[in-house]
Amino acid sequence: MSTEQPKPFNALPTASVSGASAAGGARPSVMQLVFKEKGALYAAYIPGFLDGGLFVPTNRDYKLGDDVYLLLSLPEDNQRYPVAGKVAWITPPNAPGGRTQGVGVRFPNDEKTRLIKLRIEEILGTQISSNKPTQTF
Repeated sequence: MSTEQPKPFNALPTASVSGASAAGGARPSVMQLVFKEKGALYAAYIPGFLDGGLFVPTNRDYKLGDDVYLLLSLPEDNQRYPVAGKVAWITPPNAPGGRTQGVGVRFPNDEKTRLIKLRIEEILGTQISSNKPTQTF
């Protein structure tokens, strides 16, 4: 197993990321994603995905459609949420505009994850419609 080191968002509040994957990629990568601040959650949240999603800063190589298992901790919430998502976009190294390398993980279309999406949107409140820059599209 390899351990992934946290990689901060550029000039935005940070979330910590750690993770491991099985040798040979036979099983999904597992990453713990901890958001301590609403600003970091805002920067990573992807409301453009119908079922929601998150940007995960990482220097690991992924392909579109790869399975990713997130253990998600949200600000102002002591619970950890498991999310089995899929890589839906990739920001490569040295991306234009100084974008942070990483992946956009699309949440699955299920009831449990719908509740997580609603919880994220509840935490973000009106900030979700802000024009502040994010790591997403």
